[in-house]
Amino acid sequence: MAGIISPSPTALSFTSNVGTRRLKAVTWAGKCISGNGIRRRNLRIAAEVRFVNAEEAKELIAVEGYSVVDVRDKTQFERAHIKSCHHIPLFIQNEDNDLGTIIKRTVHNNFSGLFFGLPFTKLNPEFVKSVRNEFSQDSKLLVVCQEGLRSAAAASRLEEAGYENIACVTSGLQSVKPGTFESVGSTELQNAGKAGLITIQGKISAVLGTVLVCAYLFITLFPDQAEKLFPPS
Repeated sequence: MAGIISPSPTALSFTSNVGTRRLKAVTWAGKCISGNGIRRRNLRIAAEVRFVNAEEAKELIAVEGYSVVDVRDKTQFERAHIKSCHHIPLFIQNEDNDLGTIIKRTVHNNFSGLFFGLPFTKLNPEFVKSVRNEFSQDSKLLVVCQEGLRSAAAASRLEEAGYENIACVTSGLQSVKPGTFESVGSTELQNAGKAGLITIQGKISAVLGTVLVCAYLFITLFPDQAEKLFPPS
């Protein structure tokens, strides 16, 4: 006998006092009729990642009890970070010594490393495991990085791992005004991504550096989308 099931799941959305949250149905609802009888399927609603600005993020921490997870690399974290946050980097220092990695590291250190102070890194294979060691799946987590790309990628991985209360700061800590959060470090949060020669070459180099850094991170984190935007000739 042919099966009968309900329509495909749909996404719902609503706006709260803090940011916008979307809901998605991750399991079909209804029943399926087959030769073996009726099998019921339950509907489970899961919240997708919430994207907020700095002021909304501050409210999430103070009012809703969100914990801050900083996924930046060690160098940016040490320059400045939100007080009492948890540092769990999405990328870690790449110290592999195979020939391909050595060549890539040399090229990187003479470009991104020299001009923008970016360390040569690779995806942290223990990222989700490290988060699980510190937080249960029902924890409320505010994921932050410098530009907003790494936090979005990290939030996506955590969502896939079963975390349902995830928020990110749109555009990252570079968009945070001084004094918004109590911070620790030698500089302001919005300046923690500035290093290398761009710090002494003026505003034009700083803007160019930010654009190139964001482009580099976008291509690294979202290669499929990057290929669609910039198809090979």
